[in-house]
Amino acid sequence: MKRLTAIVLTHNEAAQIGECIESLRFADRIIVFDSFSTDETVALARGCGAEVLQHRFVHYAAQRSAALAAVAGESEWVLFVDADERISAALAREIREKLPGSKVAGWRIPRDNYIFGVLTRGAGWHPDYQTRLLRVGAASYDPQRRVHEVVRLEGPQGTLENALIHYNYRDLAHFLEKQERYVRYDAQVLFEQGLRPKAHSLILQPLRHFYWRFVTLGGYRERWHGFKLSLLMAWYEFRKYRILQSLWR
Repeated sequence: MKRLTAIVLTHNEAAQIGECIESLRFADRIIVFDSFSTDETVALARGCGAEVLQHRFVHYAAQRSAALAAVAGESEWVLFVDADERISAALAREIREKLPGSKVAGWRIPRDNYIFGVLTRGAGWHPDYQTRLLRVGAASYDPQRRVHEVVRLEGPQGTLENALIHYNYRDLAHFLEKQERYVRYDAQVLFEQGLRPKAHSLILQPLRHFYWRFVTLGGYRERWHGFKLSLLMAWYEFRKYRILQSLWR
């Protein structure tokens, strides 16, 4: 049995997968859990020495659950890393030091987000804890949370100190494309919960969201960068309620 298996979920990640795998060399086993990429992701992953397993994508929670099932009985711990994330040398050392004798069911890791190439500390993007280091058999994913998946642990959770590096949004076009997908999912969830938007929601909710991001969560400390991100997220709050309104119609 392997002590630590690093798993990377992929779909058409040829541009990122090589550097991601290189940052995972400290793990005992590296698996690329691919949802039938049509680019060079699989070939590049194998060329870097990673194992490749392929599984049809339904949603993120189901994909992570399938990956956990694939290593059940073969690994003690799983570290989930996305293709646009990197494990620093300091975090790798901390993980290797923490695992022997650990009594927790999972560890949450702070995440440093680089948005438009800028390390972003305010507006809600830090410390951005992610529960990614899981004891196999003591962790599962809530099947109702298909995006922004939620881990359910059968035992206590620990917190690591060193950050996971996330190259989040390359540019504005990348940001807009990803947020549009997220906001449509969020609107659908609200619709399924029976939430009917009021007329003033289209105005008040975006304003509240901007204030929350820029003031409460310290976006102002990022100056223009924080203002822009807070404004963009307020726009997508408007988009969420606009889509929700259209679903009811």
